[in-house]
Amino acid sequence: MLVMIAGLMALLTVGSAAMAETGGTPQWSLALHGGAGTLDRKDMTAERDAAYRAALQAALDAGSAVLAKGGSALDAVTAVVVRLEEDEKFNAGKGAVFTWERGHELDAAIMDGKNRAAGSVAGVTTVRNPVLLARRVMEASPHVMLAGRGAEQFAKEQGLELVDPAWFDTAPRREALERMTRDKLSALDVDIKFGTVGAVARDAAGNLAAATSTGGMTGKRWSRIGDAPVIGAGTYAENGACAVSATGWGEYFIRVGVARTICARMSMLGESAQAAADAVIGEVAALGGDGGVIVADAKGETAFSMNATGMYRARATSAGLREVAIYADEK
Repeated sequence: MLVMIAGLMALLTVGSAAMAETGGTPQWSLALHGGAGTLDRKDMTAERDAAYRAALQAALDAGSAVLAKGGSALDAVTAVVVRLEEDEKFNAGKGAVFTWERGHELDAAIMDGKNRAAGSVAGVTTVRNPVLLARRVMEASPHVMLAGRGAEQFAKEQGLELVDPAWFDTAPRREALERMTRDKLSALDVDIKFGTVGAVARDAAGNLAAATSTGGMTGKRWSRIGDAPVIGAGTYAENGACAVSATGWGEYFIRVGVARTICARMSMLGESAQAAADAVIGEVAALGGDGGVIVADAKGETAFSMNATGMYRARATSAGLREVAIYADEK
């Protein structure tokens, strides 16, 4: 079965950007993503390409600064995701897609590999930075996941910044919903990319962490929740194994248990981060799903895998590696 899955990966994955590291094991490492999907050079102007690369670099710098000062992997992934939530180019926080009811329902999760503590939130509508709320769930509550009005109440009690739901609005996201309803399109027809954002990191102490945040899919209904806030599907971290953040068609990522399965393959089968990520994305592809993952292993080696034409991504290490990429064929 494992051989068959690996074979499917070779056939079905459009490309996985390994962006292989050079040199020895890094003291700390960081990888991030801003969504995977149909990202073709012919559809990107030079200005738009440059703007996305600059945004990814800014988020990478924010997380790298934490790690370079000896900060924790948990603080680093938080810093990255907050930065991306504040950037309307991505589908998380400001710039989140619209639901069918013309609102926003935001999801996020975070996990500390040191003790496998985790927190997640789903369907929040007024929390400026959902990843900060997910972290408070992890650190200041006895629970792992909160949703809807209860999560909003907890955010208020924790003193997190709340905003009017209109703060998340952007013209491109509204136009996407209008196009969907006017032309009777599916979410996949208007969402050429899954703009979920996420980060994984290994700090100098060897601890791993992962965080993910998303606005979901355009026109989602009935309080739909994807994989991002589901621990083990879109987000997972475990010292000695790996840290994973996913982006893609959430229903498939939940069914495969993508993040936990990647870590299990690495710890139980001895696979590299790249091999495990490729195999599991192959499973997603075989079922008909699209998307990608970022992975960091216990030594800090990082991997990217996708079955799409691109994924906004970047990574850095204490050894001096700095890479930003968009298209699947960028190495």
